[in-house]
Amino acid sequence: MKLDKSNYHTDEANRHYMSHSQYQDFLTCEAMAMAKLQGWKEPISDALLLGAYVHAYFEGPEAFERFKEEHPEIFSSRGLLKGELKSSFQIANTMISTLENDPLCMFVMQGQKEVVLTSEMFGAIWKVKIDNYNPDQNRFSDLKTVSNIRKEVWDPRNGYVTFVEANHYITQMAVYAEIERRYSGRDGWLEPIIVAVSKEDPPDKEVIGFKAYDIERELFEVEQNMPRILDVKSGREEPKRCERCRYCRETKRLNRITYYADLIAR
Repeated sequence: MKLDKSNYHTDEANRHYMSHSQYQDFLTCEAMAMAKLQGWKEPISDALLLGAYVHAYFEGPEAFERFKEEHPEIFSSRGLLKGELKSSFQIANTMISTLENDPLCMFVMQGQKEVVLTSEMFGAIWKVKIDNYNPDQNRFSDLKTVSNIRKEVWDPRNGYVTFVEANHYITQMAVYAEIERRYSGRDGWLEPIIVAVSKEDPPDKEVIGFKAYDIERELFEVEQNMPRILDVKSGREEPKRCERCRYCRETKRLNRITYYADLIAR
């Protein structure tokens, strides 16, 4: 299957390729991941739409106009503010200005926009789409919109962690770096960078970097997890349900009584 920006997010592409988001879906809930491959969709939240608006702006005028045409629901349709962003989305323009007014943010966001790369890794063909691809400067960067850059997030396995760890962005950067290395045939990895901007008023911002051992550690874990994922995706093994995600709640059928102490995962 020939992959490009127009078909990158299609069900056909997801069945043919592995991606970081699909990988995380399988770790979260195998049943949900398989349902997505068969066409099940999660509703798009306002938070995702806001982030997509900011991403589309920095992708370029054509992408930005296309996004606005495809998502009229984020704009007011009546009154004095007709055509303007609804109040819950207005912070997006402030976030954009925050990044545009910071020379370091704009410097590391230079490069080719939304570049699609594919390569074999750990028994699967992977796809990645890099926000800002700049091999001439030995780096790539990814734009992240977040509610609060410095807020600690509780993780049952690791205690309080950063938003970067909570959202598995280290794994994403490692996968992107390795797929780019394999695709280009280079010896080492490009430097992965996250440009983060918060939805606070005024927005916070940070340029976030990673060490080589971060990439090595995450790639080792991905390699360990891939045999089970590929067995499930290929149909050789039955997918397990988590009984907590949206898909499992929608399709849940009770067949036993649960002891109260088992309601909280330990």
